[in-house]
Amino acid sequence: MRKIIALKFSLFLLLLLELSGCGISDSAERIVPQRLILTGSSTVAPLAAEIAVRFEGQNPGVRIDVQSGGSSRGIADVRSGVADIGMASRPLADDEQDLFSDQIATDGICMIVHLDNPLISLSDEQVKSIYLNEVSNWKEFGWEDAEIVVAHKADGRATLDVFVKYFKLKNPDIKADVIVGDNQQGLKTVTGNRHAIAYVSIGTARYEVENGAPLKLLHSGKIAPTPSTVASGAFPMTRPLNLVTKEPPTGLAKQFIEFAMSAEVHDLVEQQSFVPIKN
Repeated sequence: MRKIIALKFSLFLLLLLELSGCGISDSAERIVPQRLILTGSSTVAPLAAEIAVRFEGQNPGVRIDVQSGGSSRGIADVRSGVADIGMASRPLADDEQDLFSDQIATDGICMIVHLDNPLISLSDEQVKSIYLNEVSNWKEFGWEDAEIVVAHKADGRATLDVFVKYFKLKNPDIKADVIVGDNQQGLKTVTGNRHAIAYVSIGTARYEVENGAPLKLLHSGKIAPTPSTVASGAFPMTRPLNLVTKEPPTGLAKQFIEFAMSAEVHDLVEQQSFVPIKN
């Protein structure tokens, strides 16, 4: 009789342990890290990734996934719900005014050439003449007899939109030798070909130069491409760096955007040679 009671008690304890184990397992499965997905501008992405690391450090259990692909991708992903936040290195277009945009920094766009190129500056008319193939040889600018290799941005890139708008060009009229996607492709085109020219983010280009890339940022006329001239508005080609949402941001998205706009990350913005937003 005692053996039967002991056996029943053992089975009862075993059942309790199994039920307790299931409860712990189920509870563990329900503890899912909070997650944000950001996609879009290759200019904003490195800055957003740095901000994300600091934000995650202050908010245990939060995971932020930052993916580039261009401003148009960021806008499209936010619309479709693929991303929580889109990154755009341009203002919202007329047909995007239903979205919500918050500026986290300011950047400029400048022309870049190889360090071997003796050129210091280009006027607006000279840039246009190069991109319309009206001038196609560097000897026209006092350098060696060599064809100018023109790098141009692919469709969907915010840098292209700002470039053609500023120079009042139509994209089909531009005569390009190389089509590039993100900033890094433009930079590699110029570092790999001493006769190439491209236009990229000032912040991104300065960062590469400071890390030894054989590049030169050209003045726009007499105006140097620096954070101070971008901040003052003296440099002509500037653009906002934005975080975009489909609806007014709430919850974790709002928390992250407010952090990205705060003075807590101004040092990260300046490290990327962008201009912080002073609230």
